[in-house]
Amino acid sequence: MTTAAPFIDLRRERGYARDLGRAFAGALIFNIPLLMTMEMWEQGVVMDRWRLLVFILAGLPLLYGLAYYAGFSKRRGFRNDVLDTAVALAVGFVTASVLLILFGVVQWDAPPREALGMVALQAVPGAMGALLARRQMNGDGGGDTDEDQASYFGELFLMAAGALFFAMNVAPTEEMILIAYKATPVHTLALIAVSLALLHAIVFSAGFAGQEEADHPVTAFFHFTLPGYAIALGVSLFALWIFGRVDGHSLEGVVQTMIVLGFPAAIGAAAARLLV
Repeated sequence: MTTAAPFIDLRRERGYARDLGRAFAGALIFNIPLLMTMEMWEQGVVMDRWRLLVFILAGLPLLYGLAYYAGFSKRRGFRNDVLDTAVALAVGFVTASVLLILFGVVQWDAPPREALGMVALQAVPGAMGALLARRQMNGDGGGDTDEDQASYFGELFLMAAGALFFAMNVAPTEEMILIAYKATPVHTLALIAVSLALLHAIVFSAGFAGQEEADHPVTAFFHFTLPGYAIALGVSLFALWIFGRVDGHSLEGVVQTMIVLGFPAAIGAAAARLLV
């Protein structure tokens, strides 16, 4: 009795291989600033391992959400979204490993704890870039995503993803602490006002899903801008905590640094519709 050989759809497999290649390109392009940032290398070495674990575990639902709304392949459904999440994380690990070794940051004789820490810290933002690649780098019209059908809470989730993506690029740097130290109360209030104004302008012009029901600027301000800025501040505080930037600082210093980091995070939250 003979068994039939499994049928392989070569066209589909070639398409998936192309999507996977695009995912690696997205991980590289979106993550290159962090891969070449000294503070990220240092954080990978000195960061408490439990904080690193919290960061990776918090990143998993974020990556799944991006896979649900975008994904680096056209396949949809829960199983495929989970697979895209796992593959994107693997792409992030591989990309970070290869580049950090190429840059000489990770040495072959480096202690496993240090090497794994540096790579793991870079894997989540790399995976985000991999999942955003289909929207940003597709040239054959296949870049449509489910973001247009996102619910209101789905839009808020995408804003959180965009805020984290932007905040991660500057949160580990000393400049955040320095800017907060130099800022006076007037500077801080002005930064809040500018963050809100830019977030509102970008959100309103980008046309978030459901905005047709809240197309008046004042309504959109309370419906999207204020919640979006609150999300940006929350993400900023989380990023600062992950990198130990709130340890040993007064409440006033933490709030001021959070507002400073909230500026790029708010831009990221507003640009979420453009990224996904």
